[in-house]
Amino acid sequence: MSTELTRHPPAVDKVLAWPGMQALIDCHGRTLLLMALRAGLQQWRQGDFNDDTSLLAWVQADVQRRQAPSLKPVFNLTGTVLHTNLGRAPLPPEAIKAMSEVASGASNLEYDLGSGQRGDRDSHVERWICELTGAEAATVVNNNAAAVLLVLNSLANRRQVIVSRGELIEIGGSFRLPDVMARANCKLHEVGTTNRTHAHDFANAVNKSTALLLKAHTSNYAIQGFAQQVSEQELAAIAHQHNLPLVVDLGSGSLIDMTSLGLPAEPVVANVLAKGVDVVTFSADKLLGGPQAGIIAGRADLIDKIRKNPLKRALRCDKLTLAALSAVLRLYANPDTLVLRIPTLRLLTRTQDEIRQTAHALLTDLRLWAGPDFVVDTWDAHSQIGSGSLPLDRLPSVALRLRSTDGNKRRQSRQLRDLAARLRQLEQPVIGRIANDSLLLDCRCVEDHLPLASQWQHTKPTATGNAP
Repeated sequence: MSTELTRHPPAVDKVLAWPGMQALIDCHGRTLLLMALRAGLQQWRQGDFNDDTSLLAWVQADVQRRQAPSLKPVFNLTGTVLHTNLGRAPLPPEAIKAMSEVASGASNLEYDLGSGQRGDRDSHVERWICELTGAEAATVVNNNAAAVLLVLNSLANRRQVIVSRGELIEIGGSFRLPDVMARANCKLHEVGTTNRTHAHDFANAVNKSTALLLKAHTSNYAIQGFAQQVSEQELAAIAHQHNLPLVVDLGSGSLIDMTSLGLPAEPVVANVLAKGVDVVTFSADKLLGGPQAGIIAGRADLIDKIRKNPLKRALRCDKLTLAALSAVLRLYANPDTLVLRIPTLRLLTRTQDEIRQTAHALLTDLRLWAGPDFVVDTWDAHSQIGSGSLPLDRLPSVALRLRSTDGNKRRQSRQLRDLAARLRQLEQPVIGRIANDSLLLDCRCVEDHLPLASQWQHTKPTATGNAP
């Protein structure tokens, strides 16, 4: 290497002529290689390296970083089954297969094979939704927030919507019901108090500007003690007395009685509609166990009006979502096999003894990986369903617990954060949670321990006992 080359980075055209660079261009293309090379030369100018070997290695690594997908599978060991930040419900193989089949070519998304004319994309899921819920009609949009927005804008545009003050919910991402109502061009009329609302509060609030009555299921919090809310039957009677529709936002929504699986109770969509409710909205990617979508079901005349709203096109689902949702809905035709075939229900119903076996199978490999700076054992923990479902209920579980052997509290905290960060840098990131001076890896969502153990077996600890 000449002194001049050492002091100053080489010219781009000269670097591109290097044999190693030519090989990278042949593999990844000139455009991507140029972006990485220019970034590498900037690092050279900043003094990070000053020879061609280091530059070539840096560019090669940068190209790989640029091409690596940012969306990747992770191990969910947080203890939250339906974790919004981690993608919520895992899909069954039938849904993945259905998505793959329609993704690779043309499909009859909006084409009626019988008539040879334009079809309706809702037709691929509407019949199953109606059969499973007892609704007259149904439509689907890209999530439940969109479902609420579309229903309100379709049925109450520029008019008044009556809702209990205790049900003005906020969910993750600062989604607030009053804000959604404002965007839907509705006027909020809240009645009652935070903890108690009575039927006469709704009845007295109805006037000529009222478009509908709205009830929101408080799925992510609970008001207890001196509290009262108006039932769906009472609200339906008031609404129908004034020739108004009653809309219920169920949030999570469930197509089956969760108590039959030994899980806490959650409103069943069919039961809610049977109480006189005219329209319900609920998520497909929570307790239902499907892809992200918002389902709107209820009276045929109201669904028809909702479907004709121009916003429906902006909020509609694509062919992959509809294929996956259709496949999941078909699984509900056989309730006896649901737990085996729908991953969400299978994970929620795992026993603590099953989870304990998984944790013990992982214990030795994790101890070797973590090294002597950490004490690793099992810990009886409690999982939660997540995504706003049953916020007060916990499911008995077992976690792998890692604690620092350092006697200094501040260093303990830093070591746990560093360890959690290193777990997130593994080939398939491992996501846990820090609580009570420990890093907890809840094993409820680990059905097959071998892929996770393999990562720890093939990633050696550093000299300080931590993974690199």
